[in-house]
Amino acid sequence: MSNLDAQGHEWRSGLRFPWPQPPANGAVQQVAEGLLWLRMPLPFGLDHINLYLLRHGQGWVAVDTGLNNAQTREVWEGLFDTALGGLPLVAVICTHFHSDHVGVLGWLSDRFRCPVFMSASEYQAMHQLGTQSDVSSSWAFREHYQRAGFSTEQTEALFPLLGSAHFRPQVPTSFRRLSEGSQLTIGGRRWQVRIGRGHSPEHACLYCAEDGLLISGDQVLPRITSSVCVQVTEPDADPLRDWLDSVECLRSVPDSVLVLPAHERPFFNLHQRLDQLRDHHQEHLQRLLDACTAPRSAVQLMAVLFPTVKGRFDELMAIGETLAHVNYLIAQGHLVREETAGVFRYGRTPEGVTAQSVLGQL
Repeated sequence: MSNLDAQGHEWRSGLRFPWPQPPANGAVQQVAEGLLWLRMPLPFGLDHINLYLLRHGQGWVAVDTGLNNAQTREVWEGLFDTALGGLPLVAVICTHFHSDHVGVLGWLSDRFRCPVFMSASEYQAMHQLGTQSDVSSSWAFREHYQRAGFSTEQTEALFPLLGSAHFRPQVPTSFRRLSEGSQLTIGGRRWQVRIGRGHSPEHACLYCAEDGLLISGDQVLPRITSSVCVQVTEPDADPLRDWLDSVECLRSVPDSVLVLPAHERPFFNLHQRLDQLRDHHQEHLQRLLDACTAPRSAVQLMAVLFPTVKGRFDELMAIGETLAHVNYLIAQGHLVREETAGVFRYGRTPEGVTAQSVLGQL
């Protein structure tokens, strides 16, 4: 449900949206003095990413870059002499390593010979993503998804998707490190780095206390939820624990900030959204527990959480999210894992038995 207030702001699901419509793909919208919101197209169901441009002296600082494809580079080329007024990029900040955020990072950095700012864990993960060998030769990849309950044919069908150039960013040679509490002064504004985890290893949000602005990247989104996934690189990880902890840490940012997310529209009422995100995952956890009256594979549990998965990419995200919730419940002692014929199955912890974390289990 939505309605408009006296200022013409839209209210939807407890959040307030000051702009009724986003800018067109490839266009910009000023959200504050010296701060532009750029809508960059994506060739997916989620058809855009929000980038932000911060004026700094005789140049601009870009926050995130878009995907590594010809369309992204074409949009940037058009912006250099229009929205940017012929002024150069003097730095690029990346919130995290995912391909829609860092796709043309190396291209932009090389073109303007400007530094890159991101956290150390995200820089390392980006390099791994950009230089990893063909996953089709990886026994660990096959084992991970077959243990989840995928057939050999389903696993093989993932290879063309993961081999796409879209998911291989252009990586820069060097970076400047961002850490929790790092301070950046850009165009007279002071931005403090707030680190979130779970969606990615060390996601950097940017908070300007004086002007009440939070560039949240993917850590807080207004309608959709950030993916929290277990990947083949760390199959026993507990990213949901990291993500829920990060939600609580972000409550120290005032509820009054204007949140500038990487997808959808900027919004107010941060704490309301943090409540919604926490409750969303708690509901998922309860649904899994209710479904585990008998041992079930991750693929069977995926159907409980995501009954209408469309396409291979959505399936990849859905199984990763399912495993994140399963691993959290194991670490909390609510589920146990057993292996049968090469497939992991999950059931409720027997009464009176203390379940161990997945860590260290063989």
